[in-house]
Amino acid sequence: MRTALAFAAALLTLATAATSTAAATTAVTAAEDTEYTQLITAEAPATTSTTGVLTWWDRRDGGWVAVGSAPARFGAGGLVDGPSRVQGTSTTPTGVYDLPYAFGIEPRPAGTRYGYRPVTGASWWCQDNASRSYNRWVEGLPKDCRAAEAERLADYPGQYDFGLVIGFNYRQPVRGRGAGIFLHVNGRGATAGCVSVSADAMRAVLAWADPERHPRIAISVGDTALG
Repeated sequence: MRTALAFAAALLTLATAATSTAAATTAVTAAEDTEYTQLITAEAPATTSTTGVLTWWDRRDGGWVAVGSAPARFGAGGLVDGPSRVQGTSTTPTGVYDLPYAFGIEPRPAGTRYGYRPVTGASWWCQDNASRSYNRWVEGLPKDCRAAEAERLADYPGQYDFGLVIGFNYRQPVRGRGAGIFLHVNGRGATAGCVSVSADAMRAVLAWADPERHPRIAISVGDTALG
């Protein structure tokens, strides 16, 4: 475990690690909406990487302290500046994002404090750019969301046993930028744009994450260690 730098320095480090000025601005704006005292960093060594490291941190006494760490996987297309991302490219968006809620095919893991949405046979994530439900969970597929442009969550046992929604393109979705970016359990290899870790690591993150501390995830390229 490493003692972290002060919050301001950490935020500047994360913003600088973004792949463009636009991404840095987005990261700072996302971070400033409310004070958070828990942070997940998902770090890849290069934009072409499909593997890296996930670390979760607590802010204590003005600094950041690592609580846990695990190997992570990224999109098969590597990583890209979040605002420049194009849907269907299997890229993971860099930036700092909130984590709206947890979900899973399996029951809520012990110690989970996040709101936990159980996956049912009717649970879909709509990715249809023409739908009013774009980048949203729906129970029962709406008429304006084509099944070919949506994920039926129950069709991904293992990967979606446990997960956290990543707030990329979520609050005010931009059509064509991408939908359904999660932190979830590893599948067979690289993801379609999500961040994934082992089932044990996902359980540990869910047991650690406290919604009252407003956790964020910072996805970046290069070494953005906080301390």
